[in-house]
Amino acid sequence: MARTWPELTAAVADLLLRRDRLKRFLAVGAKELRISELDREMARPEFWSEQARAQKLMGESSRLRKILQPLKNLEHTLDELVAYVALLGESGEDGSSSDFMEANGLCDELTVAMDAAELASFLSGKHDGCNAIVSLHAGAGGTEACDWAEMLMRMYLRWAERRSFSVEVEDVQAGECAGLSRATFRLVGDCAYGYAKCERGVHRLVRISPFDANCRRHTSFCSVDVLAEIGDDGAVEIDEDDLRVDTYRSSGKGGQHVNKTESAVRLTHIPSGIVVTCQNERSQIKNRAAAMGILRARIYERMQDEKRSAMEKFYGEKGEIGWGNQIRSYVMQPYQLVKDLRTSYGTGNVQAVMDGDIDGFIGAWLRAGCPTARRHSADGACDCDD
Repeated sequence: MARTWPELTAAVADLLLRRDRLKRFLAVGAKELRISELDREMARPEFWSEQARAQKLMGESSRLRKILQPLKNLEHTLDELVAYVALLGESGEDGSSSDFMEANGLCDELTVAMDAAELASFLSGKHDGCNAIVSLHAGAGGTEACDWAEMLMRMYLRWAERRSFSVEVEDVQAGECAGLSRATFRLVGDCAYGYAKCERGVHRLVRISPFDANCRRHTSFCSVDVLAEIGDDGAVEIDEDDLRVDTYRSSGKGGQHVNKTESAVRLTHIPSGIVVTCQNERSQIKNRAAAMGILRARIYERMQDEKRSAMEKFYGEKGEIGWGNQIRSYVMQPYQLVKDLRTSYGTGNVQAVMDGDIDGFIGAWLRAGCPTARRHSADGACDCDD
């Protein structure tokens, strides 16, 4: 971005202001003090005498350092830019010099880095750093909806690739004629759940149907569930007596071993009625372990929903997979527009969105705060996790 001298100095001043706000938001002083306390604790000779406690403290230290390190790098580069701009001002450089253009480019890089740092600062929820479990379910629209579910899955896989998340497909059920009836996959990476959680809800597609010989415009719906993979940390205890375990032969590709042995697993949690299936692995034992992880995450999410029922969050917010409940509309005909109905953020480049360019929607949702319109508090915590 080409700037004049006054625009450059104003941009640098704005970056300094944003840095100071970010430091207050993240409570940098308190976090640095906590890191010092943890370092002293980890230096004690008897630190490893309690393995569980030691691992917990090391995890806390690593998490705090991961939060502060990008900000420290950003602050160091910003200090260099401030000194550079001050030097240019003293030497009387104008907007046509190579030094001025270099400072302008560095300002552009810092603006992008500051945007990313601010966005990451909103990922302060209890499980935002966890992996994500994403489930797609085709809704109203028949074959069209199944095809739409497959399109959404492709979009999320492309987005995961952009974010360097690895993807593990747990369960896929093909539609009767085309597309997917349902699919479940895991996103593995730093803060995968924190970024993906805003996609939870009903997604609506409007286009000329390729399955309609009369080329009429159709509307299709697909629901997206996003759960945090909480792991076996004691947050959810599942009694084996409350489970009904069914095994069956996997469908789709996989060779003779997969298709001729009952490696697929279906778990039904009788008290809640939650059903989880997994058929991705060749081993029934591995499929059961993966299904238990998903079941644990869904039970935990149900528990949190009950606590936050007054805020109409997550399941209460998603509603029926049909008209009037969508969070985002993807219109391909008669015009091109993708618009998020919660934040009003939109773009006319539908193809880019379908190729995984959804960071703009995620950023707008995170900046707007949690879906209940509550704001993040000054100490860096989000009150939607209370």
